[in-house]
Amino acid sequence: MKIKSISTYFLTVLTILFLSSDYYAQNDDQDLIKLKTWMTGSFTSEEQAEADTNFYNIHLEMVRIWENRDDAIWLYVEQAAAWSLDKPYRQRVYRLIKNEDGSFESAVFVFNDPLRFAGAWEEDYPLNELSPDSLSERDGCAIILQFEDDAFVGGTVDNHCSSELRGASYATSQVRIEENVLTSWDRGFDENGNQVWGAVTGPYIFKKIE
Repeated sequence: MKIKSISTYFLTVLTILFLSSDYYAQNDDQDLIKLKTWMTGSFTSEEQAEADTNFYNIHLEMVRIWENRDDAIWLYVEQAAAWSLDKPYRQRVYRLIKNEDGSFESAVFVFNDPLRFAGAWEEDYPLNELSPDSLSERDGCAIILQFEDDAFVGGTVDNHCSSELRGASYATSQVRIEENVLTSWDRGFDENGNQVWGAVTGPYIFKKIE
């Protein structure tokens, strides 16, 4: 009985140490903190839209949520056209982690009745009434990033991110994140590989305004 108790004790200690090391990796890793810092804020593609009529003036808002959680860094994301900021066309939650191979992963989640949270990025505790259990992950849509040349660069993997928008079969996303600039190229393709939605000539360029 004593041997069993001692074994259980050491197993508990090892579990705590393992969880503690994971906490450190996800919450104190300097590159992950840098990624979070560069991603959060207010962004706009206004400058690009004024120079090229192929692009619209889009506002992008990203704020950290659930700061007391230690399993990952969570962000609330809202995208809206400049002429209808109160009606965002995309609302997501991103979960940022650093993988064991040194890459970074931004998993994508959706939630029910998103428009009731429109403008939540301005609140002190956005989406505080929700939790990860309230979310549905978009399987295959995670963005995998590598830190290179003073930027986080990457995208979705192959054609694993399913999409039915405008007759699409799958979607892809290519991303480059710098300190004050976020470049994003989201596109949808049909089953034959023909593009059916998204920018055609190149990525959107969002510049941080605050």
